[in-house]
Amino acid sequence: MPTWLVTGANRGIGLAFARTLSRRGESVIGTARRPDRAGELPETGARVEPLDVGDDASAAALAKSLEGETLDVLILNAAIGEEGPGVDGLVAADVERTLSVNAVGAVRVTRALLPNLRAGKRRTIVALSSGLASIEHNAGGGWTAYRMGKAALNMFVRTAAAELSHARFTCVLIDPGWVRTAMGGPEAPLTPEASVEAMLRVIDGLRPSDSGRFLDRRGQDVPW
Repeated sequence: MPTWLVTGANRGIGLAFARTLSRRGESVIGTARRPDRAGELPETGARVEPLDVGDDASAAALAKSLEGETLDVLILNAAIGEEGPGVDGLVAADVERTLSVNAVGAVRVTRALLPNLRAGKRRTIVALSSGLASIEHNAGGGWTAYRMGKAALNMFVRTAAAELSHARFTCVLIDPGWVRTAMGGPEAPLTPEASVEAMLRVIDGLRPSDSGRFLDRRGQDVPW
Protein backbone atom coordinates (compact mmCIF):
# COMPACT_ATOMS: atom_id res chain seq x y z
CA MET A 1 0.00 0.00 0.00
CA PRO A 2 1.62 3.29 -1.06
CA THR A 3 1.86 6.09 1.48
CA TRP A 4 0.95 9.64 0.50
CA LEU A 5 1.73 12.81 2.45
CA VAL A 6 -0.45 15.84 1.74
CA THR A 7 0.46 19.26 3.11
CA GLY A 8 -2.30 21.69 4.03
CA ALA A 9 -4.77 18.80 4.27
CA ASN A 10 -7.20 20.35 6.73
CA ARG A 11 -9.36 22.11 4.11
CA GLY A 12 -10.07 22.66 0.43
CA ILE A 13 -8.05 20.70 -2.09
CA GLY A 14 -5.81 19.17 0.56
CA LEU A 15 -8.79 17.78 2.46
CA ALA A 16 -10.26 16.42 -0.77
CA PHE A 17 -6.97 14.64 -1.46
CA ALA A 18 -6.97 13.08 2.02
CA ARG A 19 -10.61 12.02 1.76
CA THR A 20 -10.35 10.60 -1.77
CA LEU A 21 -7.09 8.74 -1.16
CA SER A 22 -8.36 7.26 2.10
CA ARG A 23 -11.49 6.02 0.32
CA ARG A 24 -9.22 4.33 -2.22
CA GLY A 25 -7.56 2.43 0.60
CA GLU A 26 -4.28 4.35 0.45
CA SER A 27 -2.24 5.20 3.52
CA VAL A 28 -2.47 8.97 4.00
CA ILE A 29 -0.59 11.42 6.20
CA GLY A 30 -2.24 14.83 6.22
CA THR A 31 -0.56 17.87 7.72
CA ALA A 32 -2.11 20.91 9.33
CA ARG A 33 -0.61 23.87 11.14
CA ARG A 34 -2.93 23.21 14.07
CA PRO A 35 -4.00 19.55 14.27
CA ASP A 36 -6.42 20.48 17.06
CA ARG A 37 -8.20 22.66 14.49
CA ALA A 38 -7.93 20.28 11.55
CA GLY A 39 -11.70 20.17 11.04
CA GLU A 40 -12.80 17.12 9.07
CA LEU A 41 -9.29 15.80 8.41
CA PRO A 42 -9.23 13.25 11.28
CA GLU A 43 -12.55 11.86 10.07
CA THR A 44 -10.99 10.86 6.74
CA GLY A 45 -8.88 8.23 8.45
CA ALA A 46 -5.66 10.04 7.60
CA ARG A 47 -2.88 10.26 10.14
CA VAL A 48 -2.61 13.91 11.14
CA GLU A 49 0.78 15.54 11.68
CA PRO A 50 1.54 19.17 12.58
CA LEU A 51 3.35 21.24 9.97
CA ASP A 52 3.79 24.93 9.26
CA VAL A 53 5.49 24.99 5.86
CA GLY A 54 6.65 28.54 6.56
CA ASP A 55 8.76 27.46 9.53
CA ASP A 56 12.11 25.63 9.40
CA ALA A 57 11.73 24.10 12.86
CA SER A 58 8.28 22.74 12.01
CA ALA A 59 9.59 20.99 8.89
CA ALA A 60 12.46 19.53 10.90
CA ALA A 61 10.03 18.29 13.54
CA LEU A 62 7.95 16.55 10.89
CA ALA A 63 11.06 14.83 9.54
CA LYS A 64 11.89 13.68 13.06
CA SER A 65 8.36 12.31 13.56
CA LEU A 66 8.59 10.34 10.29
CA GLU A 67 12.17 9.17 10.71
CA GLY A 68 12.61 5.67 9.33
CA GLU A 69 9.22 5.61 7.58
CA THR A 70 8.70 5.39 3.84
CA LEU A 71 6.76 7.82 1.65
CA ASP A 72 5.76 7.14 -1.91
CA VAL A 73 4.04 10.37 -3.00
CA LEU A 74 4.44 13.87 -1.61
CA ILE A 75 1.66 16.33 -2.47
CA LEU A 76 2.86 19.90 -1.90
CA ASN A 77 -0.50 21.60 -1.54
CA ALA A 78 -0.18 24.09 1.34
CA ALA A 79 -0.32 27.68 0.10
CA ILE A 80 -1.62 31.14 0.84
CA GLY A 81 -2.75 33.85 -1.54
CA GLU A 82 -5.10 36.70 -2.36
CA GLU A 83 -5.48 39.12 -5.21
CA GLY A 84 -3.78 41.90 -3.27
CA PRO A 85 -3.02 45.43 -4.47
CA GLY A 86 -1.54 46.46 -7.78
CA VAL A 87 2.18 46.89 -8.26
CA ASP A 88 2.12 50.45 -6.92
CA GLY A 89 0.58 49.27 -3.63
CA LEU A 90 2.59 46.12 -2.95
CA VAL A 91 3.96 45.64 0.55
CA ALA A 92 7.34 43.90 0.52
CA ALA A 93 6.66 42.02 3.76
CA ASP A 94 3.47 40.53 2.32
CA VAL A 95 5.30 39.41 -0.82
CA GLU A 96 8.04 37.85 1.30
CA ARG A 97 5.50 35.95 3.40
CA THR A 98 3.80 34.55 0.31
CA LEU A 99 7.13 33.48 -1.16
CA SER A 100 8.13 31.88 2.15
CA VAL A 101 5.00 29.73 2.25
CA ASN A 102 4.31 29.00 -1.41
CA ALA A 103 7.85 28.51 -2.72
CA VAL A 104 10.36 28.22 0.12
CA GLY A 105 7.82 26.09 1.98
CA ALA A 106 8.12 23.47 -0.75
CA VAL A 107 11.90 23.56 -0.34
CA ARG A 108 11.61 23.06 3.42
CA VAL A 109 9.26 20.11 3.16
CA THR A 110 10.97 18.40 0.23
CA ARG A 111 14.41 18.61 1.83
CA ALA A 112 13.05 17.34 5.14
CA LEU A 113 11.30 14.33 3.58
CA LEU A 114 13.76 13.29 0.87
CA PRO A 115 15.10 10.37 2.95
CA ASN A 116 11.55 9.04 3.34
CA LEU A 117 10.85 9.45 -0.37
CA ARG A 118 14.10 7.77 -1.34
CA ALA A 119 13.01 4.78 0.74
CA GLY A 120 9.65 4.58 -1.08
CA LYS A 121 8.90 2.83 -4.35
CA ARG A 122 7.18 5.60 -6.30
CA ARG A 123 9.50 8.51 -5.44
CA THR A 124 6.95 11.03 -6.67
CA ILE A 125 6.70 14.73 -5.80
CA VAL A 126 3.63 16.63 -6.99
CA ALA A 127 3.45 20.38 -6.36
CA LEU A 128 0.19 22.22 -6.89
CA SER A 129 0.96 25.24 -9.02
CA SER A 130 -1.47 27.56 -10.79
CA GLY A 131 -2.26 28.92 -14.21
CA LEU A 132 -1.43 32.29 -12.64
CA ALA A 133 2.20 31.12 -12.47
CA SER A 134 2.45 30.98 -16.25
CA ILE A 135 4.56 33.92 -17.43
CA GLU A 136 3.34 33.41 -20.98
CA HIS A 137 -0.30 33.66 -19.91
CA ASN A 138 0.12 36.74 -17.70
CA ALA A 139 -1.46 39.43 -19.82
CA GLY A 140 -3.67 41.04 -17.20
CA GLY A 141 -1.52 41.40 -14.10
CA GLY A 142 -2.93 41.18 -10.60
CA TRP A 143 -2.28 38.55 -7.92
CA THR A 144 1.37 39.65 -7.98
CA ALA A 145 2.69 38.00 -4.81
CA TYR A 146 0.80 34.79 -5.51
CA ARG A 147 2.03 34.66 -9.11
CA MET A 148 5.61 35.22 -7.94
CA GLY A 149 5.39 32.49 -5.30
CA LYS A 150 3.97 29.91 -7.68
CA ALA A 151 6.42 30.81 -10.46
CA ALA A 152 9.27 30.33 -7.98
CA LEU A 153 7.73 27.00 -6.96
CA ASN A 154 7.74 25.99 -10.62
CA MET A 155 11.45 26.66 -10.89
CA PHE A 156 12.22 24.73 -7.72
CA VAL A 157 10.32 21.64 -8.91
CA ARG A 158 11.86 21.83 -12.39
CA THR A 159 15.31 22.00 -10.76
CA ALA A 160 14.52 19.13 -8.39
CA ALA A 161 13.35 17.05 -11.35
CA ALA A 162 16.69 17.57 -13.09
CA GLU A 163 18.81 16.88 -10.02
CA LEU A 164 16.86 13.82 -8.84
CA SER A 165 16.45 12.18 -12.23
CA HIS A 166 19.37 9.84 -11.56
CA ALA A 167 17.45 8.47 -8.56
CA ARG A 168 14.35 7.83 -10.70
CA PHE A 169 12.25 10.53 -9.01
CA THR A 170 9.19 11.93 -10.77
CA CYS A 171 8.68 15.61 -9.92
CA VAL A 172 5.81 17.48 -11.55
CA LEU A 173 3.67 20.59 -11.20
CA ILE A 174 -0.10 20.48 -11.62
CA ASP A 175 -2.54 23.36 -12.03
CA PRO A 176 -5.72 22.18 -10.26
CA GLY A 177 -7.91 24.67 -12.10
CA TRP A 178 -10.21 27.30 -10.64
CA VAL A 179 -11.52 25.51 -7.56
CA ARG A 180 -14.28 26.45 -5.13
CA THR A 181 -12.16 26.98 -2.01
CA ALA A 182 -11.55 29.82 0.43
CA MET A 183 -8.97 31.15 -2.03
CA GLY A 184 -10.84 30.36 -5.25
CA GLY A 185 -14.15 31.79 -4.05
CA PRO A 186 -17.76 30.66 -4.49
CA GLU A 187 -17.90 31.46 -8.22
CA ALA A 188 -15.26 28.87 -9.13
CA PRO A 189 -16.68 26.15 -11.40
CA LEU A 190 -14.82 23.19 -9.87
CA THR A 191 -15.41 21.47 -6.54
CA PRO A 192 -12.28 20.32 -4.70
CA GLU A 193 -13.40 16.71 -5.18
CA ALA A 194 -13.76 17.08 -8.95
CA SER A 195 -10.36 18.73 -9.23
CA VAL A 196 -8.69 16.05 -7.12
CA GLU A 197 -10.28 13.19 -9.02
CA ALA A 198 -8.96 14.65 -12.27
CA MET A 199 -5.49 15.25 -10.84
CA LEU A 200 -5.29 11.73 -9.44
CA ARG A 201 -5.94 10.29 -12.88
CA VAL A 202 -2.88 12.23 -14.04
CA ILE A 203 -0.77 11.35 -11.00
CA ASP A 204 -1.62 7.66 -11.21
CA GLY A 205 -0.33 7.60 -14.79
CA LEU A 206 2.93 9.45 -14.21
CA ARG A 207 6.23 7.96 -15.32
CA PRO A 208 9.81 9.13 -14.66
CA SER A 209 9.87 10.51 -18.21
CA ASP A 210 7.17 13.02 -17.15
CA SER A 211 9.44 14.54 -14.53
CA GLY A 212 9.84 18.29 -14.85
CA ARG A 213 6.51 18.91 -16.60
CA PHE A 214 3.98 21.63 -15.74
CA LEU A 215 0.55 20.08 -16.32
CA ASP A 216 -3.07 20.97 -15.94
CA ARG A 217 -5.55 18.65 -14.23
CA ARG A 218 -6.24 16.90 -17.54
CA GLY A 219 -2.57 16.10 -18.08
CA GLN A 220 -1.94 18.76 -20.75
CA ASP A 221 1.19 20.89 -20.63
CA VAL A 222 0.83 24.44 -19.31
CA PRO A 223 3.08 27.14 -20.88
CA TRP A 224 5.81 28.26 -18.53
